[in-house]
Amino acid sequence: MSDCIFCKIVAAEIKADIVFENERLLAFHDVRPRAPVHVLIIPKRHIATLDDLSGDDCLLAGELVLAAQKVARHTDIAEKGFRTVINCRADAGQEVFHLHLHVMGGRHLHWPPG
Repeated sequence: MSDCIFCKIVAAEIKADIVFENERLLAFHDVRPRAPVHVLIIPKRHIATLDDLSGDDCLLAGELVLAAQKVARHTDIAEKGFRTVINCRADAGQEVFHLHLHVMGGRHLHWPPG
């Protein structure tokens, strides 16, 4: 999608501090972090929300979760603990309508978040 900021990051039209990349996924530091470590993992293919995944996306969804593990290890937050979050639509806090998984850590994260 031409107006999607995450699609522009995938297309290298906008710079990002990349943490991990493979053929289907891209992970980069959030520009408005909510924790000392806050990385977003996105599919390179535009999918607007979690609710827009189909049965054909099972492998992609699993890869997204496993990428969170890689990111946590790479950013040294895996051992102490980290949080993963996927917001789906505006009422849940989704601001960019391109599916993304947040990986956050580096400090004690309180629960419930809000």
